[in-house]
Amino acid sequence: MRLSTKGRYGSRAMLELALRYGNGPVLVRDISKAQDISGKYLERIFFTLKNAGLVKSQRGTKGGYILAKPAAEIKLIQIIKALEGSLAPVECVDEPLVCKRNGVCVTREIWEKIKYAIEEILSSVTLDDLVRQYRRKNKCQMKMYYI
Repeated sequence: MRLSTKGRYGSRAMLELALRYGNGPVLVRDISKAQDISGKYLERIFFTLKNAGLVKSQRGTKGGYILAKPAAEIKLIQIIKALEGSLAPVECVDEPLVCKRNGVCVTREIWEKIKYAIEEILSSVTLDDLVRQYRRKNKCQMKMYYI
């Protein structure tokens, strides 16, 4: 099971907004440059994130995107579900009636466990957690660079 580029890039773009939180709206081109993501692709991602209530947009000369709420209140699962949809590895986990073997299928139980394990992990991580991890990781890299 893999996340699409939409989920990966959307998570990185949200991290970039969280890193700049409190400094006003951030232009797509600045996020694009910082995260090495196509600006046009980011616009489509932000459209989805805005519809999910995770970001707000501001027009004009001081326009751009900002988080809709503090980074500590946005969980990674919200971002991934907004961009990817269900995290079920197979359709029958969310739609049991699509399979006539639903009642006797033992592998479906495994697929359910996988879905819930992924959801549990993604629900335990906030954007604020990612910001702290990013800063800790980059601080270590900076120290190593100067040695």
